Amino acid sequence: MAQTLLESRIMHAMKTILILPDGMADEPLAELNGRTPLQAANTPAMDTIAREGRCGTLRTLPEGFPTSSDVANMSVMGCDLASEYCGRGVLEAFSQRIPLTGEDVAFRMNLCTTDADGRLTDFSGGHPSEADAAAVIALLNERLGSEAVRFHTGVSYRNLLILHGRQFSPDVYCQKPDDNCGNPIAEHLPKPAPGFEENAAAQETVRTLLDVMTRAAAVLKDSPFGKPSATRPTPINAVWPWSGGRAGAIRKLKELRGISGAVISAVDVINGLGAAMGMDVVRVPGATGYIDTNYEGKAAAALDAIRTHDFVYVHIEATDEVSHACDLQAKLKVIEDVDSRLVAPILAGAGPEVRIVLLPDHPVPIAIGRHTRTPVPVAVRTPGETPDAVQTYDEIACPQGSLGHFLDAGLMDFLFPSVR
Repeated sequence: MAQTLLESRIMHAMKTILILPDGMADEPLAELNGRTPLQAANTPAMDTIAREGRCGTLRTLPEGFPTSSDVANMSVMGCDLASEYCGRGVLEAFSQRIPLTGEDVAFRMNLCTTDADGRLTDFSGGHPSEADAAAVIALLNERLGSEAVRFHTGVSYRNLLILHGRQFSPDVYCQKPDDNCGNPIAEHLPKPAPGFEENAAAQETVRTLLDVMTRAAAVLKDSPFGKPSATRPTPINAVWPWSGGRAGAIRKLKELRGISGAVISAVDVINGLGAAMGMDVVRVPGATGYIDTNYEGKAAAALDAIRTHDFVYVHIEATDEVSHACDLQAKLKVIEDVDSRLVAPILAGAGPEVRIVLLPDHPVPIAIGRHTRTPVPVAVRTPGETPDAVQTYDEIACPQGSLGHFLDAGLMDFLFPSVR
């Protein structure tokens, strides 16, 4: 029987591990003598990938879409944003296996900290423990929950608000909390999306979100979580819903590209995206989404997964967290930890037949602590392929490489061309 194109793709796909340190790209800094953190940090393993491979850039955040990690990682994964973008809330619900009907609108909801003047001082609420976050969500459900409004726990400050009913709409505009540290929340509230200002469902959704934010602040202020303590120095006294959407139709990786995949991450949005694409979600004990994550465990999991999968997507959140905190020394430390504790073991154990790809999903410059649309540096080490002249992995060297400048799904199209 003649072999189908899909069967041929599955048989001949090159095994590939993609390593993605979230938000790692940056810009030159005066305090680093005009170098970027990637240039200043000691990164021999990342430099090896660049030196033995080919380099270029990838635009992951096209105009017209939010500058958020769900958009960026969908680009890296090769999704068609125009037809498949569904919002971060939906992906995180997918990760938690929360069933969504066609009438549900799912929002990511941060637990946050504000000062006495209503300014956002910490978009992560001090990185609460899983137990504390679960207790906050339980309190909110008890005091504010209804058939139409439900809260769901996620990972630390990253939680969900799901609105149930046809009276709600995803056509609302919510700013990102991590773009607004130091700003008054009252000046950055949800509103109907452009073009939907007169839409009744959009207006009702905005009213509900504002009601939740106002009432949650009152509930949390009078709770034990709203006050600093010895074990919880940063209070949790506000919530910020954002990136809402309805479940859509994200295509499966095997159907689109004829390959099997696994995803390794500590955060729901990445695991949810992987699950939506039909990838196996590999849970690593001690993977926290922060600077104390289990790098070695993630490296071991990647090497194990590549034995049974064509494509393994290894996501690291810690680089993004310290970048949003504008903590330069922490960013340098995390970059070096990623290099020595994750990238180096993967390089040592992958074997000569495995292709290694390295890139962040978007920049988070320390100077501003926010995502930017600047294309990110890419390095691809392919067995048997002649390297280009790039010798170091960083934002200045990689654009000079022979891969050129990919757009959106272009990198994945290069690695695994679509079969349909």
